[in-house]
Amino acid sequence: MASRSFIFLISFIFFSFFHVTVQKRMISVSFPLKSAPMSRNSVSKEKYLSSLMYSSNETVGTQNKDAASSSPFNYDYTSSFKYSMALIVSLPIGTPPQVQQVVIDTGSQLSWIQCHKKSPKAPPPPRPPSSSFDPSLSSTFSVLPCTHPLCKPRIPDFTLPTSCDQNRLCHYSYFYADGTLAEGNLVREKFTFSRSRVTPPLILGCTTDSAEAEGILGMNLGRLSFASQAKVPRFSYCVPTRQGNTKINPAGTFYLGRNPNSRKFQYVNLLAFPRSHEMPNFDPLAYTIPMTGIKIGGTRLNISSTVFRPDAGGSGQTMIDSGTQYTFLVEAAYSKVREHVVRLAGPKLKKGYVYGGSLDMCFDGNPVEIGRLIGDMSFEFDNGLEILTNKERILDDVGDGIHCVGIGRSESLGVASNIIGNFHQQNHWVEFDLIRKRVGFGVADCRRAVV
Repeated sequence: MASRSFIFLISFIFFSFFHVTVQKRMISVSFPLKSAPMSRNSVSKEKYLSSLMYSSNETVGTQNKDAASSSPFNYDYTSSFKYSMALIVSLPIGTPPQVQQVVIDTGSQLSWIQCHKKSPKAPPPPRPPSSSFDPSLSSTFSVLPCTHPLCKPRIPDFTLPTSCDQNRLCHYSYFYADGTLAEGNLVREKFTFSRSRVTPPLILGCTTDSAEAEGILGMNLGRLSFASQAKVPRFSYCVPTRQGNTKINPAGTFYLGRNPNSRKFQYVNLLAFPRSHEMPNFDPLAYTIPMTGIKIGGTRLNISSTVFRPDAGGSGQTMIDSGTQYTFLVEAAYSKVREHVVRLAGPKLKKGYVYGGSLDMCFDGNPVEIGRLIGDMSFEFDNGLEILTNKERILDDVGDGIHCVGIGRSESLGVASNIIGNFHQQNHWVEFDLIRKRVGFGVADCRRAVV
């Protein structure tokens, strides 16, 4: 990303729901959105609207009924993805399909793609990955009119602020704390995996251009996530290791449907909580898993397991999130981790240095030597499950010869949750089984698992 500042995106939502994605040089909600509002003087606006408006008057009730009655195809789709602080997969969207790059994000709901950019000439399919989706090239693209129920935010889990724009189209907006606005229209479009495997029309966001971000594939438990709308029974990914602060992005593997490696996975059930009372710091749509403790160098830290479970207000929830790079812990857990790391490698700590406003266990010495001093790190869960990060990978190269333990304070993000980011998912299969409501993990060399 061009910006090195840490920017917090605040969605003005009807319930206190948010999602944080961490980049090496940026922190944002869901993923960096740096879109400009549609200008009245935009040259391509009329063409864009013409591609939208032709289908905005369709009978909503009929389409909803058709989508609901459509049985999902037998998911068996595999793709590689690029791992560049995020999991970036190319998916075929529209009819004929336009290959779009989106970030696999298990911590957010609404999927959105880059739109509002005309292609000078449409080459025959399949097209190479594009930074922007051209609605006029797809025969199955349609926009949601203001009369659509989703544009009237009365539904409890529809957490996006929507409004009716001047063209009577359903509009959504995100706002950054620095005033940057990201916005677009809610639309309906199909994913075309093959001739025989096409999803029903799904609700997506069609955002204005942004040169600094791919789209988002929202995969949380919300009813508007891709996983929910497309009725995906399970999905999984294998995050490869990154070799230092290199510009070469390794490839991982993404499955929609059955994973042939799952017989080797170890599973934990998702935690479910009644909604009988308000929990302002709790995200009910996240994949909340039963973490029990942390072990460093073979020593189990003196942290109560209650620190990793939500309290009456929802603080302390532990979620597994593909869209967040690093891991973030609430203060009661983080302070114990830092205390132990300082005890083991304190003399080599780069005093007074905080990377990106969040990571303060950083060193400018030999990372191999420092890793040996600290040792392996394990996150422990129910059923004896451990997610192990060995000492060779406990530090992340953040540039300029500095290496940091990939863990920060949750309060540095303004959240009260424990978030297991993709840095600590490296060399693991992670499977989200939506049928059995569980998450599975399996150790793997993810560079060798690429399709």
